[in-house]
Amino acid sequence: MLPEIRADVEVDLQVASAAGDLPAAADVRRWAQAAWLRARPAEVTVRIVDEAESAELNARYRGRQGPTNVLSFPFEAPPGVPTTLIGDLVVCAPVVAREAKAQGKTPDAHWAHMLVHGMLHLQGHDHLEAAEAERMEALEREILAGLGYGDPY
Repeated sequence: MLPEIRADVEVDLQVASAAGDLPAAADVRRWAQAAWLRARPAEVTVRIVDEAESAELNARYRGRQGPTNVLSFPFEAPPGVPTTLIGDLVVCAPVVAREAKAQGKTPDAHWAHMLVHGMLHLQGHDHLEAAEAERMEALEREILAGLGYGDPY
């Protein structure tokens, strides 16, 4: 059983995309809060970008060509520096829109999935190995169900 949506997650939303039909700031905040599974306050920057910025960051930090749906950049403060900052999420609006359409999902459901997915990455979850992927996907399903969305897989 997951904890209830946490109100102690501060979301700094940056919109650097010309795309239309972006989610409301309140929804982005709600999705990020739902996926915060720790017992301490947190701050996250969510930057919504277009394909050029996503592709540049994907190439620079992951060595992969082209834009991607969500990139997670965890932050770890130096010893002795108190902060609630957990990191940054960069979400590519055109990729999310294309994926939602291709997968037969509502844009809202796919945006929620990308925010939940990214927030779990910021908390150390991953999907590189089968067992890790199973655990992470189970958490995603449970969080999304709590938000009223169906199975994203």
